[in-house]
Amino acid sequence: MARIKTKKTAQPLTTAQQLGSLIKSARDIMRKDKGLNGDLDRLPMLTWIMFLKFLDDLEQMRETDAKLSRERFRPTIEPPYRWRDWATKPDGITGDELIAFVNNDEAVGPDGNRGAGLFAYLRGLQGANGGDRRDVIASVFRGTINRMINGYLLRDVVNKVHNIHFTSSEEIHTLSHLYESLLKEMRDVAGDSGEFYTPRTVVRFMVQVTDPQIGETVLDPACGTGGFLVEAYSHLEKQCVTVQQRKILQTKSLFGGEAKSLPYLLAQMNLLLHGLESPQIDPSNSLRFPLNEIGDKDRVDVILTNPPFGGEEERGILSNFPEDKQTSETALLFLQLIMRKLRRQPKPGRAGVVVPNGTLFGDGVCVRIKEELLKDFNLHTIVRLPNGVFAPYTSIPTNLLFYDRSGPTKEVWYYEQPFPEGRKQYTKTMPMQYEEFKDCLAWWKKRKETDQAWKVSAKDILANGCNLDIKNPRGKQEL
Repeated sequence: MARIKTKKTAQPLTTAQQLGSLIKSARDIMRKDKGLNGDLDRLPMLTWIMFLKFLDDLEQMRETDAKLSRERFRPTIEPPYRWRDWATKPDGITGDELIAFVNNDEAVGPDGNRGAGLFAYLRGLQGANGGDRRDVIASVFRGTINRMINGYLLRDVVNKVHNIHFTSSEEIHTLSHLYESLLKEMRDVAGDSGEFYTPRTVVRFMVQVTDPQIGETVLDPACGTGGFLVEAYSHLEKQCVTVQQRKILQTKSLFGGEAKSLPYLLAQMNLLLHGLESPQIDPSNSLRFPLNEIGDKDRVDVILTNPPFGGEEERGILSNFPEDKQTSETALLFLQLIMRKLRRQPKPGRAGVVVPNGTLFGDGVCVRIKEELLKDFNLHTIVRLPNGVFAPYTSIPTNLLFYDRSGPTKEVWYYEQPFPEGRKQYTKTMPMQYEEFKDCLAWWKKRKETDQAWKVSAKDILANGCNLDIKNPRGKQEL
């Protein structure tokens, strides 16, 4: 990808203002299409169109490299389904013909020949050995629908996107930031659909303190739009000094799971734009495997995630868990999966997990899961976030659990993250800032009890019914 090898191109660089203008123009065109209902429809449309443009720019760079090194080049997408075959001519295939080419199982292509439609072809791609870019594309488009019904408007959008160039690291960097703002905007209008959002500030803090290293594997089994994986990629990229390390980062470091088609598509594009060439995201439910069948080969070094909570899983999923720990609370099922997936040796795996307050004081099955967590894992830190960090998506108070497989818990450190001075709430326009974690980051390395930090022995917690909802003994503000 351009991040790895930046090439000089004939096209002038597009400024952030120009990119913003191009995307705004594309969205304005989409507003005229009767098949789209709001930004929740428009952003996925824009994403799959940019996805195909991005892939074609990347393919052309790879083809040039192959010719220079006299190596055989096999395109990921064959004619006439490449972007350059059907999208590059402003006056190319359009109207009903374009809609038919994109949507239908069989259609007349831009070359005049009859064959599979674009989406049908892309959904049928198969990698040579499994797990390569063709499989990624097939997975993306199996969950993607073209909702535009006006082929002339679709042609106008394609023409706008064609003016975005994915052939320089500067442009990709600019576009990645612009894309992140679009993701945030979509979450703001998503209502209940915004469940896959974790504030960037919280994500960055969690990556910082778990500190993934090159050579380690990082997993988010409920990755949503890919926030944790993007931040982990940026963290690991700074450590790369050799070609081999970059290869490890690209192929053996980051893994995700996301069962919902919309966030899955958005995560793929998000990771591609930030530099990961072939995102390895499982498009199925991460809870579908029996817990007792997860072995050493399936385990990872670091897990960072904000699992969905409050949902209910089908009966078939519950049967994958021990009888005494089956529950309809999705967060508790993911907590068990995370515990099972952490590597035991040679270096104990570690995890950072967002959980609602209910997990801390929950009883029944929840107690049995927390008992296992305390007895078989080292639950070393609980960061208690102030109310409203996840507003407006949820008002439920949240906590960050940090644990590893270094042995049973001896004591749990608590850190109560305060509001900044003069503030009593967060809002959509005034969210939490990363700088607010400054004191916590300093405390993390040199722990002592303060007005914000205290510790409790695991023995006392176990004796008190595994209630982890322990208030700050010196606290002046309530959580």
